Amino acid sequence: MITLVFGTNNRKKGIELAELLAPYNIEVRTLADFDKQLDVVEDGLTFLDNARKKAVEQARFLNAWVLGEDSGLSVDALNGAPGVISARFAAVDGNNASDDENNRLLLEKLANLPLEKRTAHYTSVVVLSEPSGTVQGEATGHCRGRILFEHSGDGGFGYDPLFEVIEYHRTFGILPPVVKRAISHRARAVRKLIPKIVELKQGK
Repeated sequence: MITLVFGTNNRKKGIELAELLAPYNIEVRTLADFDKQLDVVEDGLTFLDNARKKAVEQARFLNAWVLGEDSGLSVDALNGAPGVISARFAAVDGNNASDDENNRLLLEKLANLPLEKRTAHYTSVVVLSEPSGTVQGEATGHCRGRILFEHSGDGGFGYDPLFEVIEYHRTFGILPPVVKRAISHRARAVRKLIPKIVELKQGK
């Protein structure tokens, strides 16, 4: 078994990745598993910029294979906002905001827009770095949906209780993990990198 560090303190994201890689006998750890970690400043202008920074800087610091990821929600009616600042959409002075604060602001911004004008999509960009900081792979995944008028379900995290996947008529807050692993933006991005990760496991 090899170990791959997911460059996040979000244990829920770590669980999602671990479930995706479980069939390949790959152990997944997150930054929360380490006593010492690097605080990477997410000042990139794009998801890819931030994902690369997380992967490369954490890989060098931890001397480990690291999967860096950046993701967010883009709402068409808000010209793509909150986008790269999804985690700090409602923040003051650039600090992170809570999920509830971000969700509340999103609903305020959309106000009384009808459902057909509340289209949105999630984006996830993942970057794989070897311990030296050399990038070995990059991939992007998307999942389209729309923003409901109120929370539906308490599963997932972030904007998940508001984000309805239209084909399923359910939010990510309700959809079971097995479905989310199949269709989520993060799952789609990670699956594109699985062949590269398997090569790593095989020592190629």
